[in-house]
Amino acid sequence: MMDETVTLSDAAAKRIAAIVASEADKSALRISVEGGGCSGFSYKFELDKGPQDDDIVVTKDGATLLIDSMSIAYMTGSEVDFVDNLLGQSFQINNPNAVASCGCGTSFSV
Repeated sequence: MMDETVTLSDAAAKRIAAIVASEADKSALRISVEGGGCSGFSYKFELDKGPQDDDIVVTKDGATLLIDSMSIAYMTGSEVDFVDNLLGQSFQINNPNAVASCGCGTSFSV
């Protein structure tokens, strides 16, 4: 199933493709939303072998992003980006649904 409600930046697609290329049994990055974190919800990032039946699949430039059907409700309209700056390297989610987020960029509230 293809759904473009979440997009990947060029930098994120390039980084995901590079990460999964070095992992023999993994083919995608999975992002899920969990309760917790300093703002109420937090993002969880993990490598995965492939999509489950209820996953939203986003692809770009050889990179595959998986989001489960429960998490997509909190992420619709978001862009997944990869940032490399003085503070370090990380995936960041630009989420228009978040009304507040923490400084680390991994938790948010709606």
